[in-house]
Amino acid sequence: MTDVRRNDAEQRYELEIDGLTAIAAYRMEDGAVAFTHTVVPPELEGRGIGSRLIKGALDDVRARGLRFVPLCTFVAGYAERHPEVRDLLAR
Repeated sequence: MTDVRRNDAEQRYELEIDGLTAIAAYRMEDGAVAFTHTVVPPELEGRGIGSRLIKGALDDVRARGLRFVPLCTFVAGYAERHPEVRDLLAR
């Protein structure tokens, strides 16, 4: 079970840890989820929170039958390190 949640109103995925929220912002682009930036609060850095957030977000993308565009360098790096998500790449 993941604790990553999709916040459609804010167009972002969120992961709350210790009262702080890491976010992966997105916009819908040609039927794909285009990730624009990822923010992990400094207090949470170095704990794998960003990777956990993106894994949860991409699990949701897969479950919804969508693809993604990694406009954010963090998401692009995640896709490069995790070949199991490359089938979801829109381009």
